[in-house]
Amino acid sequence: MHCASFGHAIASAMVAALIVLTSFGVQAAELDPRPLPITAALAALGEAQPMPPWRDFCDSYPRECAVDLFEPSVLELTAAAWDLIEAVNERVNATIKPVSDMEHRGVVDHWDFPDDGYGDCEDYQLLKRKLLAEMGLPRRAMRITVVLDETGEGHAVLMIRTDRGDYILDNRRQAVLAWNETGYEYIKREGSEGPAWVALHGEERAAAVASR
Repeated sequence: MHCASFGHAIASAMVAALIVLTSFGVQAAELDPRPLPITAALAALGEAQPMPPWRDFCDSYPRECAVDLFEPSVLELTAAAWDLIEAVNERVNATIKPVSDMEHRGVVDHWDFPDDGYGDCEDYQLLKRKLLAEMGLPRRAMRITVVLDETGEGHAVLMIRTDRGDYILDNRRQAVLAWNETGYEYIKREGSEGPAWVALHGEERAAAVASR
C-alpha cells in the first residue's frame, strides 16, 4: 500500500498516561452529558483472503492475530471507552512520522509496529490496536481493514466494531469517524471468528486488491 514504535520507554509512558485518563474517564462517565455517536454496522459479504503482508506479520506476532472467541466481537461503547479511543488515535497520529515502506524498509509493503517512530498506514493501526488492547478493549472487536481511498489507492484503517456501529481510526484524520463518513470504499477486514478475513465489497473486488 502507498500510505502517507514507539521504543519501549515511549510506549510505556503512553500507556501510563492513558491509565490515568481512563481512571478519570470512568469516574466522569456517569456525569458526562455528551451523547455518544451512533451509526450502522458494516455488513460482511463472505470470506476473503488475508493480505500477504498480514501473514508475515502474524508469523512474527501470532498473539496479535489470534482470535479469542471468549472475547466479545462487539465493544460496548461507553463515554470512557470513546474518550480512550479518541486519545489513542490522536496520540499515535501525532507521535509516529509517516514514511512509505519502500523508503523505510526497502520493500513495497511490510506490516509491523513502528518501533523506531516511523511507519505507514497499517503500522499506525497495529500500534493503536495494541495500545487499546493493553487498556482492556477487546482485540476481537478491533479489526484491521483494507480500503480504497478517494484516489483509488490502497489504505489501511482500524475498524472498531461497537454496539453503536462501526468506527474508523485513521492516521490521516484526528477525528474518529463512522465508517460511512470517511469517503473510503471498504474492501475487506480481519474476520472475528478465525484466521480468514471477510469481504466488505464482494469477494471478486476483495481479491482484486489482495496484492495492493
